[in-house]
Amino acid sequence: MTKADLINLISEKSNITRVKAETVVNTIFDTMTEALLRYDRIEIRGFGSFEVRDYSPYRGRNPRTGEPLEVKYKKAPFFKPGKELKEDINNSIQNSEEDKKD
Repeated sequence: MTKADLINLISEKSNITRVKAETVVNTIFDTMTEALLRYDRIEIRGFGSFEVRDYSPYRGRNPRTGEPLEVKYKKAPFFKPGKELKEDINNSIQNSEEDKKD
């Protein structure tokens, strides 16, 4: 699903214009980005949580040449799915596998 797909789906389900739906989606994403830039943790119950994680420097390899190189300290956003989301996905997978057997 792309951002445009999400905007269209919200517009249809909420019976609002595409422009208003785009404003809603952009506001949510912008607010989440700003929170992560402040190192705030974002928790959406039933869906998951977002946070910024620090990664220590380490010695890696260039995948093309195999040459060793130093990977610098970095920060990256991290998503951890919530229990309900994991259960929904696993139940969906199990149900689709059972449908294949029938």
